[in-house]
Amino acid sequence: MADLIPAWRDGVLTPVEKLEVHRLGLRHPAISVFLRDGDRILIQQRALSKYHTPGYWANTCCTHPHWDEASEACALRRMEEELGVTGITVHYREEVEYRADVGQGLTEHEVVQIYVSDAPVGLTVTPNPDEVMAVEWVTLRDLARRIAEHPDQFTPWLKVYMQDHADVIFV
Repeated sequence: MADLIPAWRDGVLTPVEKLEVHRLGLRHPAISVFLRDGDRILIQQRALSKYHTPGYWANTCCTHPHWDEASEACALRRMEEELGVTGITVHYREEVEYRADVGQGLTEHEVVQIYVSDAPVGLTVTPNPDEVMAVEWVTLRDLARRIAEHPDQFTPWLKVYMQDHADVIFV
């Protein structure tokens, strides 16, 4: 069964197979979540089996909603599927649009709903190895330093968020 996600074709939001969306560089909705614990955020290293940007570090969670799925519901679903995280509340921050080459002839052209959540006391993170290779809690300052020193280790979208939107995301 094809993995259909919403994408704009000729100005109309249409269900399109996910890999085709990226091959054609179609503009499409997405979500991103940043999970905070005090002054730290949880980042994930994408599994090596991912079809683009494998092994790159990204924000806590990012994905595409299913056709007809609300972005907040998508954020909560993927936090559980990728990281085993449940029982959180996400708070909308802003919408960001970016376009980036993600290798292998694929392009992300996303209109992203960005959410932030505060980690509850005693939170357990259980990464799904099909999705996530590693997780790490980092301060924003350390993350910015690491991106500056090793930009090739981070996803294009995380670099966009940190460079152009950190002041809105991390209020």
